[in-house]
Amino acid sequence: MEIIYLRNYRGRIRSVESYFNSINKGIDQIIRVRGGKEIKVTVSSARLKVSSHSKKRFVIALKYDGENDYRYLVATDLTWRTQDIIQAYTLRWLIEVFFEDWKLYEGWGREAKQLDEEGSSRGLILSLLFDHCLLLHPEQIARIESKLPAYTVGSLQRKSQMDVLLEFITSLLEFPDPGDKLKELGELIKDVFQLMPSGKHMIGRDLGRLGPTASLKYCSTG
Repeated sequence: MEIIYLRNYRGRIRSVESYFNSINKGIDQIIRVRGGKEIKVTVSSARLKVSSHSKKRFVIALKYDGENDYRYLVATDLTWRTQDIIQAYTLRWLIEVFFEDWKLYEGWGREAKQLDEEGSSRGLILSLLFDHCLLLHPEQIARIESKLPAYTVGSLQRKSQMDVLLEFITSLLEFPDPGDKLKELGELIKDVFQLMPSGKHMIGRDLGRLGPTASLKYCSTG
C-alpha cells in the first residue's frame, strides 16, 4: 500500500486506503469505456505528496460498480483532469489485446487471453498442459521407449496439423462428387468463421480529451 504525506493534515502520514475511505470519499459518476460503453464508477482524487516519491502526485481512487475496494492511479502530470485520466485508464485493455494477439501465433487462440489476476499465468499453464499431451503422441512415445532424444513440441504440433489436413483431403476425395462437397464445406466455413469488426481499433469513438488542461497548470507546483 502506497503511503502519502498530507500537508493539510498536520504532517500526518496516511495510507491511500485510509485517506480515501474516511476523509476524501468518492462520488458516483458515469464514464465511457474506450469511447464506447457507459458504466458507473465511484471516483475520488487529490493532489497529494507521495512519501515514496517525495513529490506531489495526482492520486485517484477508482472503483467500478459492484467492487468493494478501490484501485489507485498515480499520475505525475498534475495538469490533467480526473475525468480525462480515468478515461485514458480504460485504454489499458489494448495492452491485454496485444498479449492475446501475440499468443495467437502460437496456436492458443482465444484460450490465451490475459484476463483477471491469474491471467498472466494462464497461457503458460495451457502451454505446459499441451506439452504433456504431446508426450502421448505415438511418435514421441516411440522415441522415449527407444531412449532417443524426444521431438520438440513445435515440430510435433506442426506434424499433427498436417496429419489432420491430409486426413481431411483423403476423406474428401472419397466422396462421389468431391467438388460439390468442397462447395458445401466452403459455405459451412462462411457461417462458422464469420469476420467480425475489431474492438481494438478506436476509429469513430469519442475518447474524450486525453491531455493536460491549461487552467490546472498552477496545480503542478508545490
